[in-house]
Amino acid sequence: VSKASSRAGRKRSVRSPRRPIALGTKNKRFSNGSGRLPRVGTIFEEGLATGAATFETEAPEWEDWDASHLAQPRLVLRNDAQRILGWAALSPVSDRCAYGGVAEVSVYVGERARDEGIRRALLQALIESSEAQGIRTLQAGIFADNKPSRTLFERCGFRLVGVRERLGRLNDLWVDVLLMERRSDVVGS
Repeated sequence: VSKASSRAGRKRSVRSPRRPIALGTKNKRFSNGSGRLPRVGTIFEEGLATGAATFETEAPEWEDWDASHLAQPRLVLRNDAQRILGWAALSPVSDRCAYGGVAEVSVYVGERARDEGIRRALLQALIESSEAQGIRTLQAGIFADNKPSRTLFERCGFRLVGVRERLGRLNDLWVDVLLMERRSDVVGS
């Protein structure tokens, strides 16, 4: 058997990831592939292409994304070759002070790194980092037909709070969104 034919039958694997690290706010471009971390924008666009992650239809400009997310935590996960495999960040759920310890989760993994445990590593690191920042409740909106994401979030301690029926339209179809949350055992107890 030749090396080429033995490689053809194997699943392409991503090298074991390191622990997620903080993403600095000095990266000036997020969406169009220019700047210091073009993979972050590319990964977001790959998530958009699935139609299973967000109602957004195009990646935002860096300034818009930056303004809508908390400054910390923002995480990226790189493989041994330092290639960014995925990222995670939090958005405030409200600007009202009563909601100061509540944030919404975003986790995106590159197309070639899916099913490699990257999402779980990012989500768990985001949970730990959020608690270090004093955030007591994390929430996530997950498309109802996105069973892998629901399973992931449940495995990381999130529970289903409810279903927001026909919350938005994507590709001319109404989409139900699961509202999931995780309460910290460390913060606010």
